[in-house]
Amino acid sequence: MKIVTYNVNGLRQRISQFGSLLKLLNSFDADIICIQETKLRRQELTADFSIADGYESFFSCTRTSDKGRTGYSGVATFCRVKSAFSSVEVALPLAAEEGFTGLLGCSRKDETASVAEGLEEFSREELLKVDSEGRCIITDHGHFVLFNLYGPRAESDDAERIQFKLNFFKILEKRWESLLGRGRRIFVVGDLNIAPCAIDRCDAGPDFENNEFRTWFRSMLVESGGHFFDVFRAKNPNRRDAFTCWPSNTGAEQFNYGTRIDHILCAGSCLHEEHDIEGHNLIACHVKECNILTEYKRWKPGNAPRWKGGWNIKLEGSDHAPVYTSLVKIPDVSHHSTPSLAARYLPSIHGLQQTLVSVLMRRQAAKQVKCHIVSSSFSDESIISGDCSHSVKRPITNCNVPGANISCCSLDQDSENTILKNDNSEDLTEEAACNTTIAFNRRYISSMPNQETKKRARKSQQLSLRSFFQKNSNLDNGLDSSATDVSGNQTGVLDSNSQSPEAPVMDDHGGSPTRSDMNGIASSQGQGVQEGSRYLEKEKNNIALLEWQRIQLHMQNSIPLCKGHREPCVSRVVKKPGPTFGHRFYVCARAEGPSSNPEANCGYFRWASMKSRPK
Repeated sequence: MKIVTYNVNGLRQRISQFGSLLKLLNSFDADIICIQETKLRRQELTADFSIADGYESFFSCTRTSDKGRTGYSGVATFCRVKSAFSSVEVALPLAAEEGFTGLLGCSRKDETASVAEGLEEFSREELLKVDSEGRCIITDHGHFVLFNLYGPRAESDDAERIQFKLNFFKILEKRWESLLGRGRRIFVVGDLNIAPCAIDRCDAGPDFENNEFRTWFRSMLVESGGHFFDVFRAKNPNRRDAFTCWPSNTGAEQFNYGTRIDHILCAGSCLHEEHDIEGHNLIACHVKECNILTEYKRWKPGNAPRWKGGWNIKLEGSDHAPVYTSLVKIPDVSHHSTPSLAARYLPSIHGLQQTLVSVLMRRQAAKQVKCHIVSSSFSDESIISGDCSHSVKRPITNCNVPGANISCCSLDQDSENTILKNDNSEDLTEEAACNTTIAFNRRYISSMPNQETKKRARKSQQLSLRSFFQKNSNLDNGLDSSATDVSGNQTGVLDSNSQSPEAPVMDDHGGSPTRSDMNGIASSQGQGVQEGSRYLEKEKNNIALLEWQRIQLHMQNSIPLCKGHREPCVSRVVKKPGPTFGHRFYVCARAEGPSSNPEANCGYFRWASMKSRPK
């Protein structure tokens, strides 16, 4: 069995990168794929983002409406299975749970809802707040319980988020202790946003170890008296520069200047009958290997280098690398089916699935409506009979066929269109034919707006691109005077040969001008106006181009050269709230890396101007 954990930095973007969710999942060739930072809200969980052939999925999305947290974080666990309804595969969980407090899905006013075992000391508000950001999915695979986690991030000067992160790991620890006390085996995977040791961070300073989150992490490990093994370090004890995350706005990945914050932990006894023998444990007996997929395709390949420097550059793709572990000697479990938390049972997913029968019946009803509209134009009133469907409710627990939900199609007597109705409750609907008689009134139909007329009206309101650049003569004095000069010259030629407004204009031979002569004169007049407009437009473009070139030259002359490489710097803006917020500064354009590497960023820094320099 292979388990993969991967912070995708947006599931929508990774699916777009690979072309489909199925291709993305198959690229791991794994049995269980745990994804963090999906950045999907519950209402965005369509089939394209959650359903793939051969996989069962379980999601947790952000439920909070706090500023900056909507559509943020989110985790998902995908399990590759051959059968979803009667399986002995370990990858298909026996049970699943969103969050780790036991309160998600319960009403906030429901005081009878019980919290998970071991969490009684925390208030309901604390528990609901921790679970509201979509950071945990728990799946029970019989032989072990799998936690898919996305740990909170907290800046050193953000007291509120630091407290939130502390509560998150305290509650998590209590849940772990409860399961281990019952003899359960545990795997914990995900982006915990903690680099536990100095070897796990590129720029670990002297005070690196004095961090409460790193202290907590190390206290969980076996070598410190805890219960958990750091699977990667257990299999790669002396490996250095083994990082899983790199800043996307500094190009640090180019020099592998990152951190190891994506982890796989495990705790519990082995599956052997004599597991109490010394040296027998879950990692020694069942974990074959654990490694970082540094060569995994995390962004769309292109001809341009991964890092080019530039103006507020942010690399596309995920800033994390996947981590995997391979398990051996994991026996099958008893027959079971997919837990009810699976995405296939969500109303937004299950309620939109259709069968071939329902599609054909809707098409037949639509044809009957269309035929009646045509026939009603020849009579004051006509009556037709058609098929629609009624609902026969069946509990979801009795449904063992994927896509069993069939939408009911009915015809609304107050409208000429077919209305599709989806039942999104816990009951499913099954269509059956019924006869419905619907009367249409010709006068009502004929009073409806003509669709072709609407299209012509909309088309007549559309403007061409050139019309946006043609100035109104009342608004543009320059264009007005030029056009007047051109048209005035033409008018002068006519007026000089004209005796009166009613008198005919004579041609060169003393005769009256023909119709073709008049058309030629009008055509030349219009051509002169157009040429004058094009000339003015060209002059304006030339002036704008010269001004832009002047600005670019000024900017190039004002951009300093870094002292390390004597290369032009890049400009950045302070985005962190504080006294320097919004101020612009210059830094070395090269990718971030170790100070010992002369090819990496030299660390040059300078404020853009004296005015923007903080006091």
